[in-house]
Amino acid sequence: MRLGLAADHGGFTMKERLAADLRAAGHEVIDYGARQLDPGDDYPDFVVPLARGVAAGEVERGVALCSSGVGASIAANKIAGVRAALIHDSFSAHQGVEDDDLNVLCLGSQVVGYAEAWELVRVFLAARFSGAERHCRRLAKVAALELPAGTAGGIKEG
Repeated sequence: MRLGLAADHGGFTMKERLAADLRAAGHEVIDYGARQLDPGDDYPDFVVPLARGVAAGEVERGVALCSSGVGASIAANKIAGVRAALIHDSFSAHQGVEDDDLNVLCLGSQVVGYAEAWELVRVFLAARFSGAERHCRRLAKVAALELPAGTAGGIKEG
């Protein structure tokens, strides 16, 4: 699978280990940065390009890391077509893909250890979207939120 990885300084070390292990497992890994450990960097500078890569189909799925995973999740979800979630358990890692077509896994490097992170990534990558009608219907409602207000399907405020 062609995967994208991104992390700020908080997730940099874990990203580097994940990239090596994913390549060893036969995946093609596109590194969206950071390229070096810089305590002054900002997660949107790396997570947003990853999210855009997922949305554009440059990579099939993405893994975004920061210290808590919260900032990475918030930033990734600002990009239309991205369904990112902060995941800390195996059930959510596979169920998020199967039911919600999760395409960006967000991890907190200060929340989960490496062994747990590796397992979560493996579960995430092994899962497949079910395509069940109810899940497609729900995803269409979520996708409509990405449209400008007043357009077909867009939410009009007020």
